[in-house]
Amino acid sequence: MSLAFLLTTLVVVATPGTGVVYTLAAGLSRGRRASVLAAFACTLGIVPHVLATVVGLAALLNASAAAFQVLKYAGVAYLLYMAWVTVKDKAVIDVDQDSAPRSAGRVIVRGVLINILNPKLTIFFFAFLPQFVSPGQPHSVVRMLALSGVFMLATFVVFAAYGVLAASVRSHVTSRPRVMTWLRRSFAGSFVALGAKLAFTAR
Repeated sequence: MSLAFLLTTLVVVATPGTGVVYTLAAGLSRGRRASVLAAFACTLGIVPHVLATVVGLAALLNASAAAFQVLKYAGVAYLLYMAWVTVKDKAVIDVDQDSAPRSAGRVIVRGVLINILNPKLTIFFFAFLPQFVSPGQPHSVVRMLALSGVFMLATFVVFAAYGVLAASVRSHVTSRPRVMTWLRRSFAGSFVALGAKLAFTAR
């Protein structure tokens, strides 16, 4: 495993995106446990993209403009939905210890969907992994899976760190209604901005 792969992975993972925003919101709303669940969910959402890359579906997605557009706008629609939910549903970023266990499944489902409905991840893996796997190399599929596993591990660790950090300042912000309102609007705005960025990006 090359140093270039590790450095590129850390840069990509640490760059704020939909997963980071979602994990931060989970940490602020439900605490450390929820932030770790959100990080795990976002990491789990990478699995379909890895499998698509390994079995060659990414090549089809990259070649088919229609397939890419369908998946892209499904992702945009879901990000806009997340923005609407964040603004309207105070439980998204609020203190409610009693509902935390019941919301664990919802935290995971939303986190998984955020990354599944991101076609740029598939394209990223399709363009990224082959740079570190020689075409004629024995067991190239196994190596691609191993590198993908490292990428997913880095995603979980970095996202969890973001979420735990947010959870550590939870008590300082959740007791201030104006701050919570501002946070809800900020996270909603972030989802809208990320959705717009996805909508206007080409393959």
